[in-house]
Amino acid sequence: MDSYEGTATLEWWANRSTCLGRLRVQVVVRASGDNWTSEATLESPLTAEDRESFDFLMQLDPHFTLRFDDASTLLVKVVEARVEGRLILTAAEAGTAEPTGTRHAPHQ
Repeated sequence: MDSYEGTATLEWWANRSTCLGRLRVQVVVRASGDNWTSEATLESPLTAEDRESFDFLMQLDPHFTLRFDDASTLLVKVVEARVEGRLILTAAEAGTAEPTGTRHAPHQ
């Protein structure tokens, strides 16, 4: 089993040039064969304003770009765990993202 523990940023992109939200997280990824699990913990608690923004973005679309410190990215679906500040991340399934040109991370 391979694993990764480190910091990353969850980003919510409206289009290729506009990021509407960024959250720093501590992420733990565990892989076994083709399967992997991941959870993230917010580095700091959300303020009331940040919580409102996060809830709004989650209602619009729970898919975020997970950007690792080496600049690699992965489109993930975010689900809030029952513990405050903890998130469950799963790989976004093909076809769940918006049409080309919207909701994609910017070119690198």
